[in-house]
Amino acid sequence: MSELFAGIDSSTQSCKLLVINPSDNAVVFSESVNFDKDLPQYNTENGVMKNMPEGVSESDPTMWIDALHMLFDKLKKSSVPIDKIRVISVSGQQHGLVTLDAEGNLTRKQSKLWNDFSTAEECRLMTEAVGGVDNMIDEVGNSQRTGYTAAKIHHFVRHEPEAFAKTTTCFLVHNFVNWYLTGGKDNGVRVMEPGDTSGMALWHPGKRKWSEDVMNAISPELKDKIPPLKPSDQTIGHISAALVKQYGFSPECKIDAGCGDNMYGAVGTGNVEPGLVTISLGTSGTAYSFMNKAYIDPDGEIAAFCDSTGNYLPLLCVSNLANGYNAILKKYNLSHDEFNAIVAKTPAGCKGRMIFPWYEGERTPDLPFAAPLYFGFQFDDFTPEWLCRAILEAHVLNLYEGFIKMPIKPKEIRLTGGMAQSEQWCQAIADIFEASVVPVEGEGAAMGAALHAAWVYQKEQGKSVTLKSVVDPFVKLVEKKRKEPNRKNVEIYRQVKKIYLALSARVRGVGADADPFALRSELLKMY
Repeated sequence: MSELFAGIDSSTQSCKLLVINPSDNAVVFSESVNFDKDLPQYNTENGVMKNMPEGVSESDPTMWIDALHMLFDKLKKSSVPIDKIRVISVSGQQHGLVTLDAEGNLTRKQSKLWNDFSTAEECRLMTEAVGGVDNMIDEVGNSQRTGYTAAKIHHFVRHEPEAFAKTTTCFLVHNFVNWYLTGGKDNGVRVMEPGDTSGMALWHPGKRKWSEDVMNAISPELKDKIPPLKPSDQTIGHISAALVKQYGFSPECKIDAGCGDNMYGAVGTGNVEPGLVTISLGTSGTAYSFMNKAYIDPDGEIAAFCDSTGNYLPLLCVSNLANGYNAILKKYNLSHDEFNAIVAKTPAGCKGRMIFPWYEGERTPDLPFAAPLYFGFQFDDFTPEWLCRAILEAHVLNLYEGFIKMPIKPKEIRLTGGMAQSEQWCQAIADIFEASVVPVEGEGAAMGAALHAAWVYQKEQGKSVTLKSVVDPFVKLVEKKRKEPNRKNVEIYRQVKKIYLALSARVRGVGADADPFALRSELLKMY
């Protein structure tokens, strides 16, 4: 068999392993481990430790390594020749903090994850220390958010100073997995790369430099605990001798620098040139697009990120997406198909009923203490028919509110994630974003990691090859589910969007030019 390449996606709820053969444009292996189901000893729900205080979201990093071994064991038992894998690349959930001492022991047994909202005080303290939000954006290209890693480090410093003093390395999730793959406690490689590092809110992706002021606001010792930064499009070392012996990898197998799951989601959906937008519908919702120049949002709401290719990936993230949707399914004991059938019978715009789906602290808009709001509902309206349509539109409108700040007019939106194959989700996104929408087959981040591994390998072999040429044969668009904007729905949603934006602004104390109640009255005349 020809040369093979592996992609690992260590996400919030699961770990996936994908192996591709570029010579045949084929996926030769694909397996996943669900943390809740397959590793019950860690007592997680949706990949997060149970019974944590409100706003706290943490996991044990050893769970991710155990999942890795389960996947490698499945790979060993398959017919795939493991010794033909030339490069492995790791995609990781962004922002999670993993801390190690000099010997490689965890100095904090749990990792604070991207959806941990317990660090609002740390965000405030850091912002005040550098002289306000505008100065913070100038320092790191982003405002400080509870989701970003800087606040998690600051929380660690303030609440566990002895453990921080023992710490020699502050890692992100995929860096930690890379360290393990390259040897772990036996001289594992401790490096970072620009893409995922962008999400720490310590390093400016436009200026490509660390902020000494922000680091010092956390701790003067922090700069000595951050690993060196290496390019995203290179390998960092070979796989460990222990994994070679245990599973049969070639000792020549290399480990790619890896990146965050959003960066590899872009690669896995073919979003490697300007004009395309990827929307990921998962635990959180994200929208992002390839750009040749850094985009720095003056308000700090759109994340300023580098990508995995040396370019840029401005990104919108909303924390609330699957949670509201899953809650509706559970409350009414609905399957995905039953939900879609109910929504199909309900008019677009819900005749003026809408939900602000801030069920947990929201990242965009920045509302760490948010609560959901219901607008336009009468007592008799809390039925599956209205609530199913309203929650679907709520999640899409919440995404849209952030997206309109991005300097992008998409020619096409590609969907990935759990709800991407739903016709109702596709149609609602097409109508609200006013763009052609098409789902992408498979898991974007794991595929993106494997494709990136193949690209990096060829580059290091001295071949002149574009990432697009590697990616295009593997990106499968589900054309039969492509949705174009429905003209009638677009007109209704334009009014709905005005209401939503006006209400959102008023609720958040931001000046709004329009009266949402007057706008709703105009909407009702359209039915």
